[in-house]
Amino acid sequence: MIDVVVIGLGPAGLSAALKLAESGRTVKLVAKGEGGFQLSQGTVDILGYSPERVTSPLAAISGLPGGHPYVGIGADKVRDAVLWLRDTVGDELLVGDLAENYVLPTAVGAMRPTALAQPSMVAAHQASSYAVVGVRQLKDFPAELLAGNLGCQVAWVDLPARKEVDSSAHMFARAMDDPGYARRFASAVAAVAPKGAVLLLPAILGVKPGTWRRISDQLGRPIAEVPMQPPSVPGIRLHDALLAKFKAAGGRVIIGSRVVGCKTAGGRVASVTVAVAGGPRDLRASDFVFAPGGFASGAITVDSRGKISEPLFGLPLTQTDANAVVGPDYWAPHPLFEVGVETDDAGRAKYDNLYLAGDIIAGAERWREKSGEGIAVATAVRAAESIMGGRA
Repeated sequence: MIDVVVIGLGPAGLSAALKLAESGRTVKLVAKGEGGFQLSQGTVDILGYSPERVTSPLAAISGLPGGHPYVGIGADKVRDAVLWLRDTVGDELLVGDLAENYVLPTAVGAMRPTALAQPSMVAAHQASSYAVVGVRQLKDFPAELLAGNLGCQVAWVDLPARKEVDSSAHMFARAMDDPGYARRFASAVAAVAPKGAVLLLPAILGVKPGTWRRISDQLGRPIAEVPMQPPSVPGIRLHDALLAKFKAAGGRVIIGSRVVGCKTAGGRVASVTVAVAGGPRDLRASDFVFAPGGFASGAITVDSRGKISEPLFGLPLTQTDANAVVGPDYWAPHPLFEVGVETDDAGRAKYDNLYLAGDIIAGAERWREKSGEGIAVATAVRAAESIMGGRA
């Protein structure tokens, strides 16, 4: 029998699955899609706002309200979990010491705090000036808007990734992994790049870690990738690295199959039912990690009358009436997005062997706080360590 079934392929599910597989457990990871990393910036936020911008994310945890996921875990455990992730993927993918947030430009020129970033991004932190270069065939990168909001100059290169007029960021990144194309790109950028302490480029500098360094070396000046809207190339890098390590540790993955039911007995989950080709299949395991996301992934649903529910395990939520937690001001905090499941100190809810991780856990408005990846990894490591420690 499988030791652990992990549901969800985002930062929380992958982190829990990898931690468990590396401990020697037999782990099967099940997901309906490719997970949430492709929607991310490819960075790791711990805490960016509370409610003002946060400089030291770990120190700010002590000021959070009692129901926040971090409070039950503690700043030391959050630090250990995030540093485990950083060290696991290596410094070609994540850098930072957690003492102070980086502040990096977004694609629209806003400055965004984050705890760990990819080394291809960090030259933009506290830079004295910037310059921007866009790609004509990449219309998802608003170079003129970015430059205008940063008060710097902009230039453009005309260099298709393939034959398409409008290629995606991922297509450009795959082309960039070809050294010949990367050299042509760097030469084109060098010919037009305006002056500035750091040259900002769209986050397309290779799916493989380290491709950006060859381009920077050829340009002979500091560069920084600026994350764009999905599909996120930096997010794909993190996803690919963690998934490869999970498989190398002996983990198995079922992607493209939804978990549609469960069987329980004696206060424990006995199995989950997966909709696969050929009919439903039951997966039995000793323990289960539930990391399906929250509202955005459909793991928490709201019906036409405003009833909020978690449909798979029927887990109790902190609020069941959406009408009571949606305010009239778009820019104000929305308690709806703090709705989720409360867990015990081991990360369990309702069943003795069901551990929760990530957005399904109540108490944080992650998009507003800039805390999503930190919560995901910290709760995932807690779940894995609870299983590894055999908490009763």
